[in-house]
Amino acid sequence: MARRNLTKNTNGNGYQETNPFDNQANQNYNNNSTRQSYPGFTDPFDSSNRLDDGSFDFENHSSYPSSSTSTSSIVNQYGRPFTVNNGLSSSNGSSGSHLLQGQNDYNLSSSPNLQHHQQYLQGAENDKSSSLVNSNINNIKVDVPYDYDRYPKIIGRASSSNSLNNTSNNAPYQSDTPSISSNSFSKNPNNTLNSSHNNMFDFSPFGGYPASSFPLNIDEKEPDDYLHNPDPVHDVIYEKNRFWNDLKTADRKSFGGILGFLFLIAAAVAVFVVVPALTYSGVTTHSPPEEYEILTHYSYPSLSAIRTSLIDPDTPQDAMTMKAKDGTNWSLVFSDEFNIMGRTFYEGDDQFWTAPDLHYDATKDLEWYDPDAATTSNGTLNLQMDAFKNHNLFYRSGMVQSWNKLCFTQGKIVISARLANKGTVSGLWPGIWTMGNLGRPGYLASTEGIWPYSYDSCDSGITPNQSSPDGISYLPGQRLNKCTCPGESHPNRGVGRGAPEIDVIEAEISTDVTGKKENLGVASQSLQLAPMDIWYYPDIDYLEIYNTSVTTMNTYTGGPFQQALSGTTTLNKTWYELGGDGVHNFQTYGYEYLNDKEKGYLRWFVGDDPTLTVYPQALHPNGNIGWRPLSKEPMSIVMNLGVSNNWAYIDWPSLSFPSTFRIDYVRLYQPPNQINVGCDPADFPTSDYIEEHINVYQNVNLTSFEDGGYSFPKHSLIGC
Repeated sequence: MARRNLTKNTNGNGYQETNPFDNQANQNYNNNSTRQSYPGFTDPFDSSNRLDDGSFDFENHSSYPSSSTSTSSIVNQYGRPFTVNNGLSSSNGSSGSHLLQGQNDYNLSSSPNLQHHQQYLQGAENDKSSSLVNSNINNIKVDVPYDYDRYPKIIGRASSSNSLNNTSNNAPYQSDTPSISSNSFSKNPNNTLNSSHNNMFDFSPFGGYPASSFPLNIDEKEPDDYLHNPDPVHDVIYEKNRFWNDLKTADRKSFGGILGFLFLIAAAVAVFVVVPALTYSGVTTHSPPEEYEILTHYSYPSLSAIRTSLIDPDTPQDAMTMKAKDGTNWSLVFSDEFNIMGRTFYEGDDQFWTAPDLHYDATKDLEWYDPDAATTSNGTLNLQMDAFKNHNLFYRSGMVQSWNKLCFTQGKIVISARLANKGTVSGLWPGIWTMGNLGRPGYLASTEGIWPYSYDSCDSGITPNQSSPDGISYLPGQRLNKCTCPGESHPNRGVGRGAPEIDVIEAEISTDVTGKKENLGVASQSLQLAPMDIWYYPDIDYLEIYNTSVTTMNTYTGGPFQQALSGTTTLNKTWYELGGDGVHNFQTYGYEYLNDKEKGYLRWFVGDDPTLTVYPQALHPNGNIGWRPLSKEPMSIVMNLGVSNNWAYIDWPSLSFPSTFRIDYVRLYQPPNQINVGCDPADFPTSDYIEEHINVYQNVNLTSFEDGGYSFPKHSLIGC
């Protein structure tokens, strides 16, 4: 790093320096008004004080002197030797300094630094003897460097006539220290002292440190000088290749650190890569053990719900068959007894059932269906409704459905259940029902134009609103109809498809507004269908009611979104969770059906007793629509506990929470020669269509088929 020459302190060169301070400050300084007065002091910032050959022989005494005793006073500071300032110098060039003697005007005791140096030099005084005072001491010229100047100038001749004796007032020093005249030093070369004596006059600003520890000239170099003189150009060049420059200039310690870091990396690679690779023993392929011990002969299933048969092993033997309407025995094709405790029904948890996580917006329910609310315990499936906030709704309940897992076509379904709450309190909506697999319950985009169609004609029944301006229907039309154009999306073109609904039971309470009769539980068992009959009434000549004292036709027959062919049956209040007299019994509910156009039927049961039967002829052509056949779709099973203002009056003060809808078992029976269990039968496939439109079956937030990114297929009535 380049050093800047700021002083040019050389003898005989006519040196002159401009005072960097203002004139007024220099005037005060020169008049000694703001500083301690020292005899023989020359202002280093006064340009009038010039160096000359007679005042101080700089060249002779800034080199190594010939005296052997002066070697310890000379210090090499990083390249250039300099002379230690010994306090007083003679004009004749003598390097020996003389101690002050006699009555000094300069008070040594007043300076702690001088006291320290005096003690420091006492040892030297005992070693060597010399003449301390010259007879011509009146000719002494005293040069005193500025106390705190970082880079002082070489002091010239001091012409002051004052004597150091004039400032000495300390009695001990008067007797111990020789006095020196204020005129001149003796020119006798024998009057020299050991150089260590000169440290007494070391005017160090730090007190007690030798003057040799501090640079006295701007050209004297120190290790940290480059820090005070930065070179931006050099720094930029250095930073461009900092890594390599640091590496080239690295000292031994830095180089050792780099080697240590590289060693750690190599050790890590060796431990975590090389050693595992060398010691790999093929642990992924397990060899059979040479010896093993059988701890138990009990065979544990891999997963609690995994079964190898559609029939639950816990199903009793007497339930393997059941008599049908015609007296023939139908075979058990599926059963679930729910005897395994702790089953869960999150997506993918169970073979046959899924508990959805959604709000059932189709009926504007007040609860959120959560998988947590569907569990098994004590041999039953429990759907529990709690009165706490969930997804910004104030109730949480459970639903399980077998959509796209377990379906059946024709047969008899029997479900043993105990209804929630009391049989005299209106409000809750327990339901067991089935729906065609092309529609997923709760996913409105999947059911648009599908539910509750069961229609195989190509006429006004497939059009929006049934092409009737009287408001009989608000449905968008049958999406998968018989007249679908070639190339359009359809599971099996040429066949009318849909998702009809058959309700095993939807429980409600029949209330007496007069209060004279006790409220009674009622089971609504219905067939939901579209398109609709005129006034929503079927042909009642093809309906059968077996006990009119407990079963009647439902006065509600439907609306613009579905036609409901329904019967209601009175229930015993002991079949509820909080039954009368502390009795809590399970009861079976179900239906039996065949979908043949001539010999088919649909019959509902409460217990072993049939309640209502519908024959296909009840759904004959009416108005501008054709036949509505009994469902030929694969039907999935749904069980849930809901609450909605769209269902029945809610007696909030009388309801108690939590309330649990319990299912003991689910059993399916079919004719031995017509067994059809599965959601993708050959004549009514669903799997490929669902995969092609998976978005509407998985995104519950979609409310229309077009929201899923699809369009209604064209049909021949509007042109292909």
